[in-house]
Amino acid sequence: MKEEKSFETESRQILDLMINSIYSEKEIFLRELLSNASDAIDKYRYCSLTKPETYPTKEHFIRIAADKKKRTITITDNGIGMSKEDIENNLGTIARSGSKEFLAQLEKAKKDQDYSIIGQFGVGFYSVFMVASKVEVITKPIDGPAHLFSSNGEATYTIEDCDYDADNGTQITIYLKKDEGDLHFSDYLETYKIENLVKKYSDYIRYPIKMEVSVSKPDLDKDGKPIEGKYHDEIEDKTLNSMVPLWKKAPKDVKEEELNEFYKSKFGDFENPLLSINVHTEGIYSYQALLFIPGHVPYNLYSENYEQGLSVYSRGVFIQDYYKDLIPNYLRFVKGLVDSDDFPLNVSREMLQKTPEMAKIAKNVETKIISELKKTKKNDEEKYNKFFEMFGEFIKYGIYSTYGMKKDDLQDLLLFHHLNGDKPISLEDYVKNMAKDQKEIYFASGKNLDEIKALPQLEAKKKDGVDVLLLDKNIDEFCVMAMHDYDKKEFKDVSSESDGELSKEDKERLDKLEADNRRTLDNLIEGLKGKVDNVIFSAKLVDSPVCLSTKEGISMNAERIINEEPGEKNEEMKSSKVLEINPDHDLWKAVAGLGDDEQIKDYASILYDEAMLLQGYDIEDKATFVRKLNALFVKAASK
Repeated sequence: MKEEKSFETESRQILDLMINSIYSEKEIFLRELLSNASDAIDKYRYCSLTKPETYPTKEHFIRIAADKKKRTITITDNGIGMSKEDIENNLGTIARSGSKEFLAQLEKAKKDQDYSIIGQFGVGFYSVFMVASKVEVITKPIDGPAHLFSSNGEATYTIEDCDYDADNGTQITIYLKKDEGDLHFSDYLETYKIENLVKKYSDYIRYPIKMEVSVSKPDLDKDGKPIEGKYHDEIEDKTLNSMVPLWKKAPKDVKEEELNEFYKSKFGDFENPLLSINVHTEGIYSYQALLFIPGHVPYNLYSENYEQGLSVYSRGVFIQDYYKDLIPNYLRFVKGLVDSDDFPLNVSREMLQKTPEMAKIAKNVETKIISELKKTKKNDEEKYNKFFEMFGEFIKYGIYSTYGMKKDDLQDLLLFHHLNGDKPISLEDYVKNMAKDQKEIYFASGKNLDEIKALPQLEAKKKDGVDVLLLDKNIDEFCVMAMHDYDKKEFKDVSSESDGELSKEDKERLDKLEADNRRTLDNLIEGLKGKVDNVIFSAKLVDSPVCLSTKEGISMNAERIINEEPGEKNEEMKSSKVLEINPDHDLWKAVAGLGDDEQIKDYASILYDEAMLLQGYDIEDKATFVRKLNALFVKAASK
């Protein structure tokens, strides 16, 4: 029975955009279909390990046939095949997760002429409609009937029962569009073109990709010797790919171009990886791995739908995708695969997760990635800076999430913005540039770089030329808190109450000022009860009248981040604040000149609110702040 079904609305929109707007890299349709065929065979082989009574071992293949008269290309595999339900789920719905986002990004890609977006959303099969006017898919699972899927890539598709002369597998027939202008779809019918595309994109596929080709051979005489100048054509069944998995080749024999093409084909990306890591390890546990750091942040890296983990192969047999235990969470952006003869074959996935071999190899993989990143940082500053801009927060998270246990491994990968330069700086270089008498690594934190650079607490550091790390990412401060120190130099927040050691002269001056103004300071403390724990004079300030520092515990920035986290809280986190006053500023002199205890208590909020504003925070009552500030200066001016 033949059934006609409609594509979902979003699927139709995606099809329309892909067919009518995105013609760059149209040759990848062949790569996508061959990769799908390879995946189907992988799945069959896995089933043959777990259910050998249903899935007998057989010799696998992928076959390509071109018919110039009919203008068709047919791709056949003897893999797992699809049931009717599989067809509807896999072919009848496009980009099931994130399709709205796909549409938005595809529209943007069209405007920006950035066609890399196609490969990011798993719509590989539908790339065929960039070259096809119609596609027919005959497919049969080993334990069910065959079905025919047919679509012209417009509003509908059909599914019907059919006969198939194989036990299982899939046969895709592509009816090429007519040539139009510069679009020569007929080129894909040429043997040389197909061979070149297979070599370019799919040479690593470890199943033979076969095609009957015409080969010119010399005529032979009666003695079997070639006759000079006489030739004839013979049809030969040719294997187009090398079939040696790329990761099985010695690293010295693998070119960067091969790694790039493998990555793009395997992981559906149109952009080369930023870094490729080819690992061959022999020893107690032997394994091969291909690991890649993407050249851009995956579109869904921060979403719940992102699937982290590496593909697992055992003795060249695909076992599982997205195996999380092979890669730590802080390296979740790394893509790749691991193949080892030490992984057991006929075991359940859960038993596989518990093997000591897996844990040991996972640790080795992590170490290798860190080692390669350090090497890149040392030898290619531009590439490393690009990596850190995209994925640096994950490295910081690796330190924070392990409570500093990964500190020794990761601390030299860190980069931070800083006060005395435009380029990010490493902790190693910060320490090298410290003055001999500087004992601590200074940092300031906030919502963004502009706000941090404007902090009043930095005024004395700027005046003295002391460098300060500028922590503008939410994870930054928690990372340095988990580290505690670097090279035996403790991290010190410039917004903390005790910012380094005061000179003898500064200490004596501040002690005398506090003694002389004790009553006024006590009145300010009383007026700010519940808001600050203390009011003191400061040596940090040059031009600003006030600032807020914090005692031991969390900073104001950490307080903000924690309280902004989603989820229910029993109570808001609060930092222990100290109001620091610039004794040389006119605002202090105006408040101190009031003389009346109650007035000083009342006007204490002016100092507090101004400190909040200077540090980028909102104040509770702006109208009252302005009214009191105006009244204060009117009083001061009238004296």
